[in-house]
Amino acid sequence: MSDVFTKGAPIVPRRRRAQLNWLLTVLPAFPLVLLVLRLWYLSRQDLPTMLLLVQYISPLGMISALFITLIWTIPAVILVLRLLGGILLVSTPDDAGRSLLAVTALRMPDWVVLLAAMLAGFTWQLRLLPTLAMLVVAILGLTAAQRFRGGERWLMVWIQLGVPILVGAIVLIFVWPGIVEALRTGETSTALMLGVPPLLGPLLTGGVPGWAARLVTHWPAVAAALVAPLVIGVVFLRAPVLPNSAVEVGPEDGAVKVVRGQLISVDDTSTTVLRSGGQVTFLPNDQVRSKTLCPEPVRPPESVVEVRGWALSESVLSWIAPTRPVTEVDPRCLGRPMNPRPSPSPTTPPANPATTQKTN
Repeated sequence: MSDVFTKGAPIVPRRRRAQLNWLLTVLPAFPLVLLVLRLWYLSRQDLPTMLLLVQYISPLGMISALFITLIWTIPAVILVLRLLGGILLVSTPDDAGRSLLAVTALRMPDWVVLLAAMLAGFTWQLRLLPTLAMLVVAILGLTAAQRFRGGERWLMVWIQLGVPILVGAIVLIFVWPGIVEALRTGETSTALMLGVPPLLGPLLTGGVPGWAARLVTHWPAVAAALVAPLVIGVVFLRAPVLPNSAVEVGPEDGAVKVVRGQLISVDDTSTTVLRSGGQVTFLPNDQVRSKTLCPEPVRPPESVVEVRGWALSESVLSWIAPTRPVTEVDPRCLGRPMNPRPSPSPTTPPANPATTQKTN
């Protein structure tokens, strides 16, 4: 537990317990709501299809998809809460004990903030790393202002001004080629995301006037709490939870067709595939000739800007983790059979003998 103490009156225990009960109730329910909405969206709002998906889709697979898709939100929530709560603690220490935001930041262990910063460094895109550096130096300065109040002045100046300015200068030197390229290609938002956060770091290491403390901390936290579920829901609704596949179907001596969709299950009698329009197709196993997994379609990069050879739309984790190289696209994934039957060559009908004799 942090060794920082506030002078204000603590939150009433019964009220604090009620707030925590509501929070502990909502947090586990939110991922469950996301999973149900993902199945509802995948079934195209058809209840029988949704019940079929619930029967066959593994909960562990959906939780894995949820975790991989939204892993970047965990450090974002932790770091923003610690920053806003730290500003409130430094600005109004006598009244901070009445704020749940300040109490949350006060009781947040340092190792949680450290792990969140490390996780963000691996999972955030490169264009968000200047923002991460700004959050880290701001939290460092606010923590120093809380714990070393009345200490050595030179130490406070170094932590609250020297370190943010030094880190900001290093970040600007590193991303400067990307800022120039972004302005040259017309990506103004990318240039702002790279250049503005290093300049804001020294401004966030101290408090604000007491009358504006709640305005600059509570209202941004409330706005983020309202917008974050919508953003998370939109992102997760597009995440894949079933493998894309292509199945060749046809009789042994007949034409073969390819059925593309998301593979739901394979049992003793049939293979169940969810088509792109939400239609469920049951393919008899005795007519299934082959199956293959199809890679996810590659989305175009959100930004063409690179910083010293690193793409801004990629994360460190995507650079480190091995990827499956896709050199050739399986024709079945394009809707064509693997070994199409050659069409029979047209034959010349035999000549009519009567016509031949008449001609002679």
